[in-house]
Amino acid sequence: MTPEQLRQALKDLRGDRTTRFMFESCGEMLCVSNAFLVPVEADNLVKLTDGKKEYVIDAQRITWIEIG
Repeated sequence: MTPEQLRQALKDLRGDRTTRFMFESCGEMLCVSNAFLVPVEADNLVKLTDGKKEYVIDAQRITWIEIG
């Protein structure tokens, strides 16, 4: 998955949904409650926030996504 495809998949996150990611390299899951997609910044990284922390997501390492 490319970063642009990931942004498209996450575009409707407005802080009212929980999102879970599974990553291929470590087999670990990341769960972000009240996820909000951070608008594109100068660094062009895909970021989510829950209002307390920011999470940088590596689109190429995702094996699946669940958007609740």
